[in-house]
Amino acid sequence: MVPAILGRKVGMTQVFDPNGVRTAVTLIEAGPCTVLQVKTADTADGYHAVQLGFDDAKPHRSTLPEIGHARKAGTAPKRFIREIRLAEATDKAVGDTLTVEYFADNGVKYVDVAGMTKGKGFQGGMKRWGFGGQPASHGTERKHRSPGSIGGRAANLGTGSPKKGKKMAGRMGHVRRSARCQALLGVDAENNLLLIEGSVPGPKGGYVIVRKSKTRS
Repeated sequence: MVPAILGRKVGMTQVFDPNGVRTAVTLIEAGPCTVLQVKTADTADGYHAVQLGFDDAKPHRSTLPEIGHARKAGTAPKRFIREIRLAEATDKAVGDTLTVEYFADNGVKYVDVAGMTKGKGFQGGMKRWGFGGQPASHGTERKHRSPGSIGGRAANLGTGSPKKGKKMAGRMGHVRRSARCQALLGVDAENNLLLIEGSVPGPKGGYVIVRKSKTRS
């Protein structure tokens, strides 16, 4: 089997256990995913993996290579395609479908969720790095949110230019992040939903990869 599935973040809600304890959960619409390609160590690829596709795309918004690649699996082109590395060969073939039933049938209790964080655009040093800003007392004029000195010669080996990696203003967010060892509280096979404890990276509607936890069973 393939211990992973692709999905879309629906949003957050809450569930109650028999004792009335409330727990915040994230709803993930996971699958059905189509196996678009299977790689094995015996071929030129040199490793075991499967390529999964999720969420049909309109043909006129896809390229001819994408349409032809999906046609080999007997499906429409997909909007979200990812490769899942495997330790050994899989029993899946091109064209097979993966659903959330894998997590229910195998008793998976913890999962790792990877996604792209929310994009914040271009932000200043205070929001991006948590700087405290300049003093708000008398005498500080229109410099309250300034990052301060960034190119002091003594601190930069006499070059007078900022060092690489200097914490400055710039684009914030929209990077890949993983939430590890999240408890899987429920599986709704009828509606293709996973109920995962806590928050996961990304905005509502963002694509995510849900995989059986590598560090906790």
